[in-house]
Amino acid sequence: MALRIEDLEDETKYRQILKIPYEELVNFVFDYIRRNTGVMVFFWSSCMICLGIAVYVRINITGYYQLKYIISHTILGLIIFPLVSIPFHEALHIIPFFLTGARKIRIGMDLKQYIFYVTAHRHVITSGQFKMVALIPFICINIILLIMIWSLPGLWKWSLSLFLFVHTTMCIGDFALLNFYYINRKKKIYTWDDADLKESYFYEEIR
Repeated sequence: MALRIEDLEDETKYRQILKIPYEELVNFVFDYIRRNTGVMVFFWSSCMICLGIAVYVRINITGYYQLKYIISHTILGLIIFPLVSIPFHEALHIIPFFLTGARKIRIGMDLKQYIFYVTAHRHVITSGQFKMVALIPFICINIILLIMIWSLPGLWKWSLSLFLFVHTTMCIGDFALLNFYYINRKKKIYTWDDADLKESYFYEEIR
């Protein structure tokens, strides 16, 4: 049976180990992306591989297209596609949340911190469930982009390879949270959000 918030308040079984106000999310992200683990090695390696794909595509289209068309596809890949993808990225976070039984799911943004987020109000999830919520957009969108880069002609390869790189970097907040879980992998962690107070809570099970 799924845990409730009231269960986590039993101090004989659970202990709060972290509380993150949404207004401090960027500080949390910067803290955990600096911690050198296999998770961050994978993330930064993915960024470099995606950048390498973009450089390779750019080299291979040199001399085939007019500069004005290259510039227009550069703008598409660096600005337009990433902006358009934000709702789709956040919607992909919703699906695994919904599958865990969450129904009060909210999408928000904090333009001061340049962040967008999805939260399930007062719904407790496990470490495994959270990891699925965090990874689904990264996996799904990047796989689709790789297939499109392989399949579509030259200039579209260029704009989409740039978008692939930008989207991977956009997942940095998800990987910061995944790094938190990795660093605390020996603990059995549960988390829930209060979307009204704009705070995230993390508890460990006391063994």
